[in-house]
Amino acid sequence: MTALTTATSRGVQGAPCWVSLTVPDLKAAQDFYAAVLGWEYKPGFQGQGSYSVALAKATPVAGIGAASGLGRQAVWTAYFVADSADVVASRIRERGATVAVGPLEFGNGRVAWAADPFDAVFGIWEGAVDPEWQVGRTAGAPAWLELRTRDPFASAMFYGGVFDWDVEGPRKIDVRYEHDRVMLSVGGHTVAGIYGGGVETAPDPHLRPQWHVYFCVDDVEAAVDRADAAGGTVITRPRDTPFGPMASVRDPQGALFHLSSEEIEKAG
Repeated sequence: MTALTTATSRGVQGAPCWVSLTVPDLKAAQDFYAAVLGWEYKPGFQGQGSYSVALAKATPVAGIGAASGLGRQAVWTAYFVADSADVVASRIRERGATVAVGPLEFGNGRVAWAADPFDAVFGIWEGAVDPEWQVGRTAGAPAWLELRTRDPFASAMFYGGVFDWDVEGPRKIDVRYEHDRVMLSVGGHTVAGIYGGGVETAPDPHLRPQWHVYFCVDDVEAAVDRADAAGGTVITRPRDTPFGPMASVRDPQGALFHLSSEEIEKAG
């Protein structure tokens, strides 16, 4: 999370602030996402060879780290701003959820990994965030984040209580209902949603809850073709949605991600 640890400004509590990919083979992941999203890379935190920061047009957009140990799955993780990692971690536990690791010191801040009551994994970050890292602002960067879960309203209540979404003031998350999703925005800009539908099937009460990352691309169809040529698995071909064309792909190591036209940044 170099993009977080070298920055100087704080974000809005509960707002997305970073995404990272954990994979068994770091070099293979770098090559795949460079082919699909045009990413370049720089060394990660304190020059660690097992972690790199992805750049889109010289802007840090994501981290990629090598998984340690056998049997580690490739997966994308979303991180959210916490004014106090200790307070947020305490609220997570109070609401019947799990803090798996941390809070612990990391660079110039503190980080923790948790799972909500429905077992969707997410990270929390206390510290400075990079002002250039903004959801939906550039091709190759995250377009937005979406929680697929069994009960979107219960999930919204959980995250709202953990991150004070109902607190008034200039530094707040706005919550609204739109197109069968709970939509989240900061400063009038849509950054995330909570949805009760499945990715590969119709809405399913047995759905495994998970935070999903959507990346901006200029042309969804062309990006899907690049992913296919680079060894990815196309889960859903480009389709029209209320938020513009979207598609779903698994990278060669199995991590699921999504592609969106840049129209998503205008949603809401």
